Amino acid sequence: MITAIVFLPLLAAIVAGLGNRMLGNTIAKCITTGALFASCALSWPVFIDFMAGHATAHVVPVLTFIQSGDLAVDWALRVDTLTAVMLVVVTTVSSLVHLYSWGYMAEDPSQPRFFAYLSLFTFAMLMLVTSDSLIQMFFGWEGVGLASYLLIGFWYHKKSAYQAAIKAFVVNRVGDFGFSLGIFATFLVFGTVSIPEILAAAPGYANASIGFLGARVDLMTLICLLLFVGAMGKSAQLGLHTWLPDAMEGPTPVSALIHAATMVTAGVFMVCRLSPMFEVSQTAMHVVTYVGAATALFAATVGTTQTDIKRVIAYSTCSQLGYMFMAAGVGAYGAAMFHLFTHAFFKALLFLGAGSVIHAMHHEQDMRFYGGLRKHIPLTFFAMMAGTLAITGVGVIGIFGFAGFYSKDAIIEAAFASGTASGGFAFAIAVFAALLTSFYSWRLVFLTFYGKPRWAGSEHIQHAVHDAHGHGHDHDAPAQEDAGHDPHGQDAHAAHGHDDHGHGHGHALEGDAGYHPHESPFPMLIPLVVLTLGAIFAGWIWAPYFIEGDHGAAFWAGSLVFDEHLMHAMHEVPLWVKLSASVVMVTGFLIALWAYVLDTTVPARFTAQFRVLYDFLLHKWYFDELYHYMFVVPAFWLGRFFWKKGDQGTIDRFGPNGVAALVVRTGTIARAAQSGYLYTYALVMLLGLAAAATWAIVG
Repeated sequence: MITAIVFLPLLAAIVAGLGNRMLGNTIAKCITTGALFASCALSWPVFIDFMAGHATAHVVPVLTFIQSGDLAVDWALRVDTLTAVMLVVVTTVSSLVHLYSWGYMAEDPSQPRFFAYLSLFTFAMLMLVTSDSLIQMFFGWEGVGLASYLLIGFWYHKKSAYQAAIKAFVVNRVGDFGFSLGIFATFLVFGTVSIPEILAAAPGYANASIGFLGARVDLMTLICLLLFVGAMGKSAQLGLHTWLPDAMEGPTPVSALIHAATMVTAGVFMVCRLSPMFEVSQTAMHVVTYVGAATALFAATVGTTQTDIKRVIAYSTCSQLGYMFMAAGVGAYGAAMFHLFTHAFFKALLFLGAGSVIHAMHHEQDMRFYGGLRKHIPLTFFAMMAGTLAITGVGVIGIFGFAGFYSKDAIIEAAFASGTASGGFAFAIAVFAALLTSFYSWRLVFLTFYGKPRWAGSEHIQHAVHDAHGHGHDHDAPAQEDAGHDPHGQDAHAAHGHDDHGHGHGHALEGDAGYHPHESPFPMLIPLVVLTLGAIFAGWIWAPYFIEGDHGAAFWAGSLVFDEHLMHAMHEVPLWVKLSASVVMVTGFLIALWAYVLDTTVPARFTAQFRVLYDFLLHKWYFDELYHYMFVVPAFWLGRFFWKKGDQGTIDRFGPNGVAALVVRTGTIARAAQSGYLYTYALVMLLGLAAAATWAIVG
C-alpha cells in the first residue's frame, strides 16, 4: 500500500509530462488527479490504523540505493505515526489542489505541464516524509526544491515569475548547504545515515565535543544547528525567509500546495523526526525557539501592511511556521505537529479562497480594489470566514473551537509551561503575534468582503470590461477607498496614481465599471467545502491524539520525543495563560473592525503619525534591501570584474584572441615575402643554404 501511495504520483507525472499536449488537457488532468485521489484514499486508512493503535512502525524496502565503502544506503519507505500524519496532509491537500486547478487553470495552454509538475512535487514530498535515511530525506528535500522552482516559474514569460523562481532556488541552496554539512557530520560521527540507528545512538554523544574552526564545540549542538540551517531555508525562517513572499508569483494553487501546507513544513517535520538528536543539545533547542519566535514576530508585523491578498497569507505562513518551531524548541513536538496538521487545512483553505477571489476579480490581487464581495461570492466568503476563524483561534475553552484554537493555543501554553527563559520569551512573542494575526486576518476579510465596492480603479477590471464590451471606461475617480481605508494609504495609492485625500467614491463605480464578480466554477468550490470542514473540526477531533498526555504518548510512540510531563503541565497552566490567546484574538478583531469598518480614517492617521514604523514594516524590515547591497551588488561587481579583467582581459587576450592576432601578424609577414619574382626566391634559397652550411660547419 505504501509503495502505491508514494509512486502513483510519480507515474502520473511521467505520463502527463512526457505525453504533454499529445494526451490533451483532459486526459492529463484525469491521470494526475486520479492518481492523487487514489494516494489520498490509501493514506487515510494508514493514519486511522495508527490512531486506533492497530498499526506498528515498519519499513518497506524498495531497492539498494548506494554501496560505497562504509556508506550503505537502502531505498526504503518508513511508515510510523509521524509518516502517517504527513501522508494525509500531503495527499489530501495535493489532491484537492489538483481538483481546484481544473477550474483555476482552465484557460492555461500548458495544463499537462502544470499538472505534471504538481504530481512530481507530491512524489518528492512523499519521498521526504517516508525516508528511512538522511540520504533519502535529502533526495526528497532537493526534489521538492526542484519542483518548487518549476512551479514558481511556471509562467516563465513573466519576468517577476522567473526571478522569484531563481530567488527561491538560490536562497534554498544556502539552507541546503547547511543541511548537507549536517548530514556529512552525522555520518562522520555515527558511521551511518540510517535514521533509526542515528536516533538510537544520539543520547550516547551527550557532552561530546569536536574541533571546528579551530575551537572545541559541543558535537551534537554543531550537528543539530547545521541541520537546522536546512530547516530554516526550507521553512522560510528569519534570515532565509525572503524567497517565500516572492514565490506568490506562481499560480495560486501552487501557493496553496507548496508554500502553505506541505513543502514549507518539511523543516518542521525534519526537526520532529530527529527530535532525539535535538533533545541532547539544549543550546540547539534554545536556538530553534528563538529563531521561531523571531520569525513569528517579524512575519506577523509585516503582514499588517501588505495589500496583495496572497502576500498577506504568505507572511501569515511564515509566522505560523515560527509557532511550530517555537513548539519544537521547547520540547512540545506533538504540539508542533498538531499545528502543522491543522495549519495545512486552514492555510490551504485561505490560499484557495484567495484564488477564488482573484478569479472573481479578473486576477486583481490588490485588496484596495475589492470591497463588498460577500454579496457576489457568498460561498468563497463563508469559506474564508471559516479559515479566518481557524487561524485566529476562535473557540470556547472546554466546549468547542476552530482548528487553530486547539493547536496554536497548545503552543502558547506549552511555551509557558516549559519554565525556561527561552520558553518565557516564546510565550510573550506568541501572544503578541496572535494579536497581530487576528488583526491582519480580519483586516483581509473586511477589505475584501465588506465596505463599498472599489473596483473601478483596478487596471485588471478595466481590461476585463474592455474585453467584454469592446470599449473601455475612463473614470476619473479620486480614490478607490477612503484615505484611511488602508494603513499604507499614501505611498501605495500614489504608486497607482490615486489621490488619497478622497473619501470613498467607490460606491458609485460598481454600475459604471460594468463588471460584476461571479462565484468560481464547481471544481474550485468542492475543495473549499472540504477544507472548510477541516478548518472547523480538525482541532476538535484530533486534539486528544496529538497533545493529550495519555493518548499522545501512545499515538506518538517511537515516532518522536513526547514529553508527557510537559503535556500535563501545559493543561495545568493558570487560567490567565489559557485566556491570553483568546483575549488578544478578540482585541485584534476589534481593532480591525474599528479601523476598517467603523472609522476608516484611523489607518491613514496612524500611518501619518508613525511614518518611520510604517515604512519599516512596509519594506519588510529592509531585509531585501540589505541582502541586495550585501550579496547581490558585490556578486555582480565580482562577476563583472572577472568578466572584463579575467575573461576578456586575460584569457581572451592571451588565449583565443591572442593566438588569432598572432596568426594574422604571421600571415601578414609571410604574405609580404611572396613577391612572385624569381630572384627573390633564389635569394631566399641561397640564404637557406648558407645557414644550413654554417650550422653543419659549426656543429
